Amino acid sequence: MKEQLRQALASRQKLEISGLGLTEAAVLIPLFCKDGEYQILFTQRSEQVQNHKGQISFPGGGRTKEDDTLRDTALRESQEEIGLQPKDADIVGELDDTPTTTSGFIISPFVAFIPYPYVFKLSPYEIKESFSVPVEALIHKAKKRKEQYTFGKQVFTGYSYEYQGRVIWGATAKILGQLLEVWEAACRA
Repeated sequence: MKEQLRQALASRQKLEISGLGLTEAAVLIPLFCKDGEYQILFTQRSEQVQNHKGQISFPGGGRTKEDDTLRDTALRESQEEIGLQPKDADIVGELDDTPTTTSGFIISPFVAFIPYPYVFKLSPYEIKESFSVPVEALIHKAKKRKEQYTFGKQVFTGYSYEYQGRVIWGATAKILGQLLEVWEAACRA
């Protein structure tokens, strides 16, 4: 599946967004195979962080001066938040840039396969917990909802996924939706 996903990501045109005055950020979408089933690793942010308190997310954060590229940002943040060593992340491609409506970030998502099992070391300041969800469960079993919400004077459409009592929403849900579309296309190829 890794190579099919790599090819599917390489064959699509990535939507890049710039010039909106948003802060650059990057996330890593860690995938792994457990008992023959592909899983996506998520984190739940702590209540101590400045942005997105308690939300389900992918490991990641804002770009710093030390990061040469946004890929470097995703790898550095993943190491800081969950203890994932950069050498253990096989990045297979990128998804579209995704703006946040409330916190002013433009997120570049990187899709990576990681080894399993893996001993994660969570940053207690940034991460409350990590957990994984099977890709097929998100495609076939999760409750997907379309929602409208207002920010300022603008109305936005967003999606959420609910699975086993956890709700994935906002930019994370938008990124997840992109991944699942590419995943399904890769499976059909």
